This record gives sequence, structure tokens and C-alpha cells, in this order.
Amino acid sequence: MAFNSILRNRSSTFVRAFASAGQLIRKTQPGHRAALSAAVNRIDDSFIPRSHFSSVAVKSKPTSDENLLRVIESEITCAQETDESGDAEEVPSNFPFKIIDSPGQQTITLERSYQGEEIKVEVHMPDLVTGDEHGNEDDDKDDESEKATQSSIPLSVSVAKKGGPSLEFSCVAYPDEIVIDSLSVKNPDVSDDQIPYEGPDFQDLDESLQKTFHKYLEIRGIKPSTTNFLHEYMINKDSREYLVWLNKLKSFIQA
Repeated sequence: MAFNSILRNRSSTFVRAFASAGQLIRKTQPGHRAALSAAVNRIDDSFIPRSHFSSVAVKSKPTSDENLLRVIESEITCAQETDESGDAEEVPSNFPFKIIDSPGQQTITLERSYQGEEIKVEVHMPDLVTGDEHGNEDDDKDDESEKATQSSIPLSVSVAKKGGPSLEFSCVAYPDEIVIDSLSVKNPDVSDDQIPYEGPDFQDLDESLQKTFHKYLEIRGIKPSTTNFLHEYMINKDSREYLVWLNKLKSFIQA
């Protein structure tokens, strides 16, 4: 009740003030009358309720999606400028494998036949090392620490004979060198719930046996001249796939 009384009192006060202002306008000179009338109109407008979030304010302030879209478009431009892949890579005439490269995939597959064997190589995206992140290390590095400063590509090599088991190699290709991490014999008759013995760690094998297996892979096309080309090929693929991925992000945000 008290609030309603206050509201009525303030309303009547405003009505009286407004009426007095109207009388004053009629008695004022024309030039001043226009200015006073405009002032009264401003007072009148001030009593009109307004939304705190006008449509003009919403349109002028970019949304989070718009900000994200601008960042993505900027990254697309940067990726296009730094993309050195250009046209498709020219495969060397002596390259021993058929390349199967499906757009949008993380890996490529190499295939070839060799003396009744079917050889498949799954090539993964490169592990790139750039800059001087290891520049402060001692000069007398061992082989392991030296490899940590080099870019590499992981390889999974399968050598299969028709209807029989296959040899599976897990390798890492460095510039001018291939390291075999593991070797196992895969039998197609073994079910997935069985855990067969896969032999010792490759590095624990006799050194002469290790060298023989390196030669075994080299004869079948897994050699530095092959992997050096693959290194450049996968760097270019990574650039292409990244650009496609960015455009997919852009399409999703715009939808």
C-alpha cells in the first residue's frame, strides 16, 4: 500500500510538472519555445522503458563464433601462404612401391610384390624436429640423443607369404638411416584373444642378426633412398591435410 501511495504521488507530481511546462511553452518566444519543447520531449523520453540489450548493440558486438571464424580464416590464409606442396609430388622413376594415398587419412600405404611375397608399408605422419631446441647439449652425444634432434617418420612393414605367416617390423626412418624397433611373426590362424610369443627386443638380438634383417628390408625396398622421399612426401601431405581440416572447421562454424 505504501509503495502504491508513493507511486501515485510521484505520478501526480510528474503530471503537474508536465502541465506547467506546457503552459510555459505557450507563453515563451518562438525560438526559445522550440528549445524548451525539445527539452520536455527528452524528459518524456526518459520515462519510456528501454531494453538493456538493444538489437543495435547485439549487431555491433561480434559473437564468439564470429571471433573464432576470423581466427580460423587467418590461419587458413597463413597455411596457404606457407604451403610448399604445390602440385603432386613427382615419384622417382626407381621408386619400388605403389603409393596409396587416401585424402583425409593419417597414413599412406605402400604396396609391392617381391618374389612371391606381398609387402605392405604403412607410413605415418612425420615427427618433425625444428629449431635449436637441442642446441645446448654436449657435443659428445650418443646415438640416441643425436637421433632425438632429427626428424623421422614411423613405418610399419609387413612381409607376407601367400597363405602363411608374415613378418611385422616396426621401424623409424631418420635421414639416411632406418632403425628397427621390433620384429614379430604374425600367424593368421592365431585368434585375437591369444597372446603369442613375439621374440626378444630387437636390440637384444645378436648384432650380426640385426644387420642381416636390415639387409633383408633393404633388398625389399625399405632403404634410405625410399624413406628420404617419403619424408618429404609426408611433410607435404601433412600440410594438405591441415588445410583441409581447417576448412572443415570453418564450414562447421558457418553452418
